[in-house]
Amino acid sequence: MIRSRTRIVDSDTLAIRRASRLVGTRIAIACAAVVAVVIVAVFVYILSEISPGELFEPVPDTDNLQVSAVNLLRAAGVLGVALIILAGVLSFLVTRRAVQPLGDVLRIQRAFVADASHELRTPLAVLDARLQILQRTLPADDPSSSVVAELRSDAKDLIHIVNDLLESAEVGGAAVHDTVVVDLVAAVEAAVQSMALIAVDKNITIEMDAAQPAPVRVPASSITRCAVALLDNAVRFAPSGSIVAVGVAVTKKTVVVTVRDRGPGIQGIDPARIFDRFAHSGVAVDGGGAARTGFGIGLSLVREIAVRYGGAVHVVDSGAAGTAISLTLPRAKPAAS
Repeated sequence: MIRSRTRIVDSDTLAIRRASRLVGTRIAIACAAVVAVVIVAVFVYILSEISPGELFEPVPDTDNLQVSAVNLLRAAGVLGVALIILAGVLSFLVTRRAVQPLGDVLRIQRAFVADASHELRTPLAVLDARLQILQRTLPADDPSSSVVAELRSDAKDLIHIVNDLLESAEVGGAAVHDTVVVDLVAAVEAAVQSMALIAVDKNITIEMDAAQPAPVRVPASSITRCAVALLDNAVRFAPSGSIVAVGVAVTKKTVVVTVRDRGPGIQGIDPARIFDRFAHSGVAVDGGGAARTGFGIGLSLVREIAVRYGGAVHVVDSGAAGTAISLTLPRAKPAAS
């Protein structure tokens, strides 16, 4: 069996690196533009002070040093290039140091979320257990039975949210161990079977089209969790009676899972931002699905897992005809015998 050691990279670290590169590049370009303007000004000044015929003639110096205009221009050009390179290096170093406190804050935030989630899990579990006992002791014709059932449903929702928060916080900080090759198709099929039970209530059909095999070095539970989050989002906004399509495509280097719904599309928010924690759109969603504008933390968890294992997740397209989201993961090489 081939062992593969994966480098830990969470989405927060990736975002900081992108911001650092972007700011550093802009500073470098600005510095380069200033140096270029200065060099051009020097060129223009030197050329304006001499005639074309004198351009290649050496100019005698009082100390018997002879310098030609061409050599002077060449020296100015070399100096300008050196200054541009120096400005670029310094800008990246300064930017990297400047964004370091932001990374520390994000790590503290992640630790706080994990700690808070741990503290909330136990009392919520106790609350759910007590509600379950109360629900069992109530007679079937008790008028408060429906209220207790709703309370227990709300408690379960809170437990799911806390579990998602905890998993999202721990995914980026937990150590990555060697992962065996698993079949992504089987893990996605497990998610489809689970979500099909929920989709039935809305008269939605989930159809899957997958190629065999689809080997990846990602835990099957993580793949199933990602597929459930993508399907939950699709079913939530899909109109009643529609079809949610799940496709698995295998290329030479990647495995791509695409979930497509027939909902109204992403509205009131940049599609790339739906993977942020607790992202909310600015307008109400109408025309299919519940009138919810929040995307929860399920999609942010998908991004965490994808980035952690060298993959990515993005919105393929979104419009009045529906939304398609793709999860891309590196394809695993066959194990050596």
